[in-house]
Amino acid sequence: MAISSPSSALRRRTGLAALAAAVVLVAAPPAAARSPDDAPSPCGSHTELSRSVHRLVARDRIAGAAVLVNGAATDAPCGRWTVTDGIADLRIGRRMNTTDRLRAGSVTKMFTATVVLQLAAERRLSLDAPVERYLPGLIRVNGYDGRRITVRQLLQHTSGLPDHLDAPEWDHPERLRHRHFEPRALITRALRLPHPQSRWHYATTNYLVAGLIVREVTGRTPEAEITRRIIAPLGLHDTYWPGDDPRIRGPHSRSYFTADDGRRVDGTAWNMTFGGTGGALVSTPADLTRFAVALFGGRLLPAARLTEMRRTVAADPDRLWPGARYGLGLISSPLTCGGTWWGHAGTVPGGHRALVAASPGGRSVAVALNEVPRTLQAELDFLDIVDKALCEGRPSERTPE
Repeated sequence: MAISSPSSALRRRTGLAALAAAVVLVAAPPAAARSPDDAPSPCGSHTELSRSVHRLVARDRIAGAAVLVNGAATDAPCGRWTVTDGIADLRIGRRMNTTDRLRAGSVTKMFTATVVLQLAAERRLSLDAPVERYLPGLIRVNGYDGRRITVRQLLQHTSGLPDHLDAPEWDHPERLRHRHFEPRALITRALRLPHPQSRWHYATTNYLVAGLIVREVTGRTPEAEITRRIIAPLGLHDTYWPGDDPRIRGPHSRSYFTADDGRRVDGTAWNMTFGGTGGALVSTPADLTRFAVALFGGRLLPAARLTEMRRTVAADPDRLWPGARYGLGLISSPLTCGGTWWGHAGTVPGGHRALVAASPGGRSVAVALNEVPRTLQAELDFLDIVDKALCEGRPSERTPE
């Protein structure tokens, strides 16, 4: 559910950890036409970013890409700018734009982690308390023990729990796209799997457990609590929990994945209950950047808790990418212009990928793709879009060697 790989087949299908493997390209989308989002900007052409986005569509054959950048104070008078390329709906040739909804995937983890940290700030739970305190007996099988796993470790992916998406049935996720899944059943299935071998192991299962803790502590479903505490107060009108509805409500881009026979398949309709509080949200680039600005601007968490959120451990480069580190529901990654960006990426089997990130200077970016990069080069080009969006026009802070 992030840019990490739950299983070898799901890796191939979703592009999670595609930095570790390449697969066959499919036919390119129709030639790009300029969209309203690409109209000349009085604040500049953003040539480097435009080239980077076009490369992902023209060379890497991603159906469509859209980028929304919210400028920092030093970017005035440019409040925000957009770059789009490719096709949002291959059936009718509709162009990509930055207002369409998409599945946010593991960007959902940022929302869930924020609410857990809010509850910790209110002293309604402790990050260093064992899972067993809140969910007695849930994790007590196959050598997994909730008495030895803390809430912090869940958020940081250092719990030692496996990912339910590594189960054999997820080798062909498209066969499960219309099934309903309950969090406890998914957790139970995960606990039958072998123990991960590394200290840091990305697992959406961790966030299903965290969601159950939110329910236990608040008496509300985690979806309702995240809506009450984040989505509604920030006015994220295009962000919602789809539940069992496989459709995306309102204007949205279609999403595409590559079938075993190499065909490009429409994967837009998908029951996202398997992702739950670790990956089910629907959103838009504008809503995601609004959330990031609020979070990093201190509107959602006390300063001490935001600092805690940003304490990182080294991540497995095969499950994210070289240089990436993981905090509490946050990824950090180095920028070519100096410093690091903070945020999260998300990928879903049907083909949507979202990313939201903020730079040290306050600039933020949201990227929306409606097809997952399928090669190492495409993954690198995707990361280059983030770097260009946050570094373009900024002097490098790196010391020359």
